[in-house]
Amino acid sequence: MIPELGHFALALALALSFAQVGLGLYGAQRAEARLMAATAPVAAGILIAVGAAFLCLVWSFLSNDTTVANVVQNSHSAKPWLYKISGTWASHEGSMILWVLILALCGGAVAGFGSNLPSALQARVLAVLALIAAGFLGFILATSNPFDRVWPPPADGQGLNPILQDPGLAFHPPLLYLGYVGFAVTYAFAIAALIEGRVDAAWGRWVRPWALAAWSFLTLGIALGSWWAYYELGWGGYWFWDPVENASLLPWLAGCALLHSAIVVEKREALKTWTVFLALLAFGMSLLGTFLVRSGVLTSVHAFANDPERGVFILALLGIFIGGGFLLFAWRAAALTPTGVFAPLSREGALVLNNLLLCSIAAVVLVGTLYPMFADLMLKEKISVGPPFFNTATLPLAAPLIGAMGFGPMLPWKRARIFPAVQRLWWAALLALGGFLLCLALEGYRIGPALGFAAALWAIGAALADVADRIALFSRPRAAWSRARGLPRAAWGGALAHAGLGVMILGLAGMGLATDRLALLKPGEATTLAGLEYRLTGIRTVPGPNWTARRATLEVRDGDRLVTVLEPDKRSFTVNRMTTSEAAIHTTWVSDLYAVLGEERDGGAVIRLHHNPLAPWIWLGGAIMALGGGLSLSDRRVRVSAPSAKVARAGARA
Repeated sequence: MIPELGHFALALALALSFAQVGLGLYGAQRAEARLMAATAPVAAGILIAVGAAFLCLVWSFLSNDTTVANVVQNSHSAKPWLYKISGTWASHEGSMILWVLILALCGGAVAGFGSNLPSALQARVLAVLALIAAGFLGFILATSNPFDRVWPPPADGQGLNPILQDPGLAFHPPLLYLGYVGFAVTYAFAIAALIEGRVDAAWGRWVRPWALAAWSFLTLGIALGSWWAYYELGWGGYWFWDPVENASLLPWLAGCALLHSAIVVEKREALKTWTVFLALLAFGMSLLGTFLVRSGVLTSVHAFANDPERGVFILALLGIFIGGGFLLFAWRAAALTPTGVFAPLSREGALVLNNLLLCSIAAVVLVGTLYPMFADLMLKEKISVGPPFFNTATLPLAAPLIGAMGFGPMLPWKRARIFPAVQRLWWAALLALGGFLLCLALEGYRIGPALGFAAALWAIGAALADVADRIALFSRPRAAWSRARGLPRAAWGGALAHAGLGVMILGLAGMGLATDRLALLKPGEATTLAGLEYRLTGIRTVPGPNWTARRATLEVRDGDRLVTVLEPDKRSFTVNRMTTSEAAIHTTWVSDLYAVLGEERDGGAVIRLHHNPLAPWIWLGGAIMALGGGLSLSDRRVRVSAPSAKVARAGARA
């Protein structure tokens, strides 16, 4: 009965979505206040219906209801409860329910917290969000119903893919989808603005919090997925330019450009057309990622489906929402006349350069990801595009982007001179030069990592210089503390996000100095790597909740001192009949000692060892970037374009 209730809730949500589309668009066009006011309660109804469907699916997994085909294919009674819950969205069908649930949450948030929006704009935004929801609800009901029954029910399920049974990947999809779907709201604002033919500073203030929230969640999701790949897949790396990884990077790049461009619209009422274009593009990249992961056009360890019918349906949705959005943009963009004028050398100019470089990197990643697919389809040629291409093509674009990132916050709006900015950044440049020379001296003139360290220190130093300049640390040091306390959280958040990127680059540069070794060891034998001795003391069998493992024990010593004991696993899942490698990692925050157990032979085992300097800083930097976004979002002036409550009350009394 519970699955039927979930199926009915999805159908009800679809009907309510169509109703909201009609109420919002017709009511706004006719300026009917009652019809526009009805969109908010309907949005709440959609949220309740989709939430009920999601809870029904969770209940089916927790109760191990083997009459539901989705539960049979993705769960098992012996699976830990955490992975039963995460199995809800680990399948294609369940992940689409989560996608629509987050979209309904966004619609509910616009309805509940958008009271300061003009009625017509709010109604149109909710109508566009409902149209997107209707498309995906129709897709779920037509091709991906998660409540399909199977009869007779099997005694138990087939279990979840073992590589997905991990805490990191349990939370990775929800964070990623919060980013993907968050850009649906900016898309809806863009469509509403195109229909009205008006974009102003207020529109930029309404869009920026949504872009900031989506970008922050997407940053966390990508960082968590990268961390999962690092420790779970046992490859010893953090990013492999996998097509699914690229599918999440594309909306992140477009969203980052949108976030910076919206600032120009809010502050200067310039770049209106370009910002609307980026809002369409960011959501378009999110939908493109959905198509790539679920259509079967690519193969990846974390792709969802290989079903042409689903791929055609999603491609149709992609054509309707993105093709229709850009057609509307081509028709109505001329009405969005810019009013702000600025010189090329200004903060606006720096943000334009930022946007151009980010979009250029996105174009390179897009071409490198899709070209092998088109070459196979059109030319019947198998082409592999891997890290050498992406690294070679993106690094020349990333270098000036990092350089401009330091200068941009130092430049005034409208018109600027370069010399005052150079005066405030000289010590950041000196810090970067010192890092470059020190790395060359210590690591034998390895140019790539040295340039990485220089770029990282430049980004961190420029962020610190920005804060120091805002609080007048050097010109008025006695008043610096009071000025720091009065500095808006948005300013702290922006500097923190830029510094977080610098920390991440430090980790990437450190990984450029990584070393590894592959050795066949018998118990009692040892090998060395990076000045440390790794001795295999034994291999044993270890039982798990739904697996058994062969576990090696490695003692790591620095001379006579025991540094740590590493215990890598090779796990065998009896239900799925799959084997996975569980890397053993010891981190000192300066480096990671990383060991993977390979096949056993000749009375010993193959051990792969990695010494990864500064590896943890990659994910620390991602967390700092997301924290910076969250800190900016906590600033009331960013969320609602209003002063703090204390300032507002003081103004009212005056």
